[in-house]
Amino acid sequence: MPTDPRASALAQATDGHLWDLLVIGGGASGLGTALDAATRGYRVLLLEAHDYAKGTSSRSTKLVHGGVRYLAQGNVSLVREALHERGLLRRNAPHLVRDLGFLIAAYRPWALPFYGVGLKLYDLLAGRLNLRASRLVGRQEALNLAPTLTREALKGGVLYFDGQFDDSRLAVTLLCTLESFGGVALNHAPVVSLVQEGGRVVGARFRDAEGGQDHEVRARAVVNATGVFVDEVRRMEQPDAPAMLSPSQGVHVVVPRHFLPGDSALMVPRTDDGRVLFAVPWHDHVVIGTTDTPVPGTSLEPRALPEEVEFILNTAAQYLSPAPTRADVQSVFAGLRPLVKAAPGTDTKSLSRDHTIRVSEGGLLTLTGGKWTTYRRMGEDTVTRAAVLAGLPARLSLTEGLSLHGATTDDLPEPWRVYGTDAERVQVLPGADTPLHPALPYVEAQVRWAARQEQARTVEDVLSRRLRALLLDARASLEAAPRVAQLLAEELGRDEAWQAEQVQAYRAVAEGYLLPGGHEGAASTAAAPTALM
Repeated sequence: MPTDPRASALAQATDGHLWDLLVIGGGASGLGTALDAATRGYRVLLLEAHDYAKGTSSRSTKLVHGGVRYLAQGNVSLVREALHERGLLRRNAPHLVRDLGFLIAAYRPWALPFYGVGLKLYDLLAGRLNLRASRLVGRQEALNLAPTLTREALKGGVLYFDGQFDDSRLAVTLLCTLESFGGVALNHAPVVSLVQEGGRVVGARFRDAEGGQDHEVRARAVVNATGVFVDEVRRMEQPDAPAMLSPSQGVHVVVPRHFLPGDSALMVPRTDDGRVLFAVPWHDHVVIGTTDTPVPGTSLEPRALPEEVEFILNTAAQYLSPAPTRADVQSVFAGLRPLVKAAPGTDTKSLSRDHTIRVSEGGLLTLTGGKWTTYRRMGEDTVTRAAVLAGLPARLSLTEGLSLHGATTDDLPEPWRVYGTDAERVQVLPGADTPLHPALPYVEAQVRWAARQEQARTVEDVLSRRLRALLLDARASLEAAPRVAQLLAEELGRDEAWQAEQVQAYRAVAEGYLLPGGHEGAASTAAAPTALM
């Protein structure tokens, strides 16, 4: 049986030595923080309650971007920083990030100069790391870029460029890079309490979800990077701590590629509720979203509200012909944004997407806010702050110029591109020529690789985050689940009862990604889009 990478990580995590940095949370902010610490030579341990990128970090719009709408809000500093980080990520992980053209279709004469000027400023703020220059396009070129655009009243458009990526695959890549620098990360290891001495947070107790035992670990500094769950960890230290966050839900639907068959994405700069809407080609499907719905609390598996799905489909119908309906939706997923609280009554669309670092009286560092594009800068800022707090030797961050695990500019085909230089190692494993499901782009060897090299422990770990089957076609992923359970059982030494439990658990999750019913046409076409006034 192959070596179990998680067993090795558990042994290292519990060997009793003092860590320089303990990071709680294995999403974008936690992984970014842990990697920055490891590259500085600090001893770092990361604990993740469920799986890497299980929450918000696997449910993004799949964009590495500066944030065009933040520019419209006047947040120039945030846009400049994000554009800089976009350029670094494109350079440091070319196997995961690619340039993508975004078309803003113009249906009013004033829209061309208005958005054209704004996007030239976007180019300028990117500086030397700009991807490609934006430009105006005529009516016919707009249709060439997006053949299914609604044609009536179309004047042309503005084409600009941002980055596209695979979010959970970037998380796995950060995990592998962290391990290559001597960092230790452990998933399925929820923190159950903080260790405090003399009024200071000096470590944490975590539960090994597989073995059931509790373990105590100690560190010179402890970072709470749990995304929308940061308040739960803060209250382990201070039970009456006031909430930091005003969480907001964003929903996306995934439809077949023929609804947007060109090579460009579509961006609607102002929907009826004042947000932007994207239709983005991704893994030979189209992701359409998102919404911004305030929610009263947090959930590990947030569910799309019916009105959110209707809003997305109705907006898409103003721009696409034919337009997708409920019957065409292959998956629907929701993520929660960790937005830092503002004054009462503030609309969540207006809350800052910048990151925030707070230090409690007991020295717990809490990092929240931000977005995937700026994960590296978030980690750098947090480690710099933690090093001072813990009295660690000052060392410069190395992540700005760090090539991430697997980085290559080779143009590999699907599904191998996300592995970069590891692709050949995956392709020699058993099952490299055996599809998991006829409707999915994956093969059995990828399941084995996920177990052997990427700490995949459950069917959901594989089908949702190591592979993206759950997001691409939830029903097909359900049909593939029994075979994935068999393959994981072979790799991890599990029995048939475990396989049955895994399939049942996966079904409970995956059914939430399917739309009930869905054969009535939810979206109605419009003569000319109203969002571009």
